[in-house]
Amino acid sequence: MKRFAFVLAWLAAFALPAYAQGNFADWGAVVVAGDYRAHDGSPSEIFDNARRDVAADLLRMGFKPQNIIQFSQRPTRYPERPLMGDAQTIANSLWDLSNRTSAGCFIYMTSHGEPDGMILDNGVLDPDKLNDMVSNACGGRPTVVVISACFSGVFVPVLKGADRMVMTAARPDRTSFGCGSGVREPYFDDCFVHEVPATHDLPDLAGLTRACVAQMEKKTGASPPSEPQISIGAQVAQELPGWSFAPPTRAASAVSTAASSRP
Repeated sequence: MKRFAFVLAWLAAFALPAYAQGNFADWGAVVVAGDYRAHDGSPSEIFDNARRDVAADLLRMGFKPQNIIQFSQRPTRYPERPLMGDAQTIANSLWDLSNRTSAGCFIYMTSHGEPDGMILDNGVLDPDKLNDMVSNACGGRPTVVVISACFSGVFVPVLKGADRMVMTAARPDRTSFGCGSGVREPYFDDCFVHEVPATHDLPDLAGLTRACVAQMEKKTGASPPSEPQISIGAQVAQELPGWSFAPPTRAASAVSTAASSRP
């Protein structure tokens, strides 16, 4: 009987989620796949793959699963049950998250981009509209916004602020790379996901991601370099020492390992 109880306890330790309680435990996060097509217009999983992998790494960083909401343009295809990724639903969900959490906001969006903004739900989400969405929900809370798209540097001047950290996949006048049908996910997303286990805080992750993107572009001959952008506000800079990732638990480490071993 004792042996049976021990076996059950051992199985439960590996089967049940055991997420670390860290500095992001009371943050709200939205992860958005803004399109479902490769750059040639053919259906593709690249952005949904990135959405799924980023959400998995947020768990490793210490976010609670109930405080992470995912969005897709084809939500019925996926077992994780993301919501439909239109601007109003995202705005409403971010508002709801801010009402049930008391710390910061984390917004990650991956899609195609244009000089005027990012593709979302067959339209263009421009910097002013995204800034309104974030400001209404997050107010003066510490906020991290990551935009993975061509020309995404166009968001930085509007989104930057004392209480915000902004990362983008490219300069405002440059494309990013890896949106073809033959890759798993865009270069920037791939680098972001793979560098999370190598660091313990967001500023270092931003720098590692930027260096990784440069290496991938050089290796594949992608040119001109996309030059990912990083903006860290003065207030956020003072709080950064407290934004360390939670120590990985068995379950969170397993999630991260699964993501990093993807084909």
